[in-house]
Amino acid sequence: MSQPSFPVISPAFTREDVINQILSSIAMEELRLSHIINTEGEKLQYIIGTLPGIPGPGAIVEDVLAANDSVRNMIDAIFQNQLLYKSKMQSALASSEMQGPTGATGDSVIIGLSK
Repeated sequence: MSQPSFPVISPAFTREDVINQILSSIAMEELRLSHIINTEGEKLQYIIGTLPGIPGPGAIVEDVLAANDSVRNMIDAIFQNQLLYKSKMQSALASSEMQGPTGATGDSVIIGLSK
């Protein structure tokens, strides 16, 4: 098996670029989660027959309870993801600015004091 290779990024990202990309990634995940939440709501509307334009299946109480459990499990998973995203966001925003090398050093010069 070969080792993965990473593309050379030129010009190099700045710290601000990386933080912006992390925050953008979190925002896109938030958008995806909002679509999942909306779908879960539409699933419940379909089951109970209140989804506009689509008649429900005439569900019985057991069907509604089963759908409710399914939605509850999904919302719980989404909540756990939210905690993870919050932690990532806080870490990105609170990261300290790292100092790079100070540059090349030359020969040491000893300055003598004359009397």
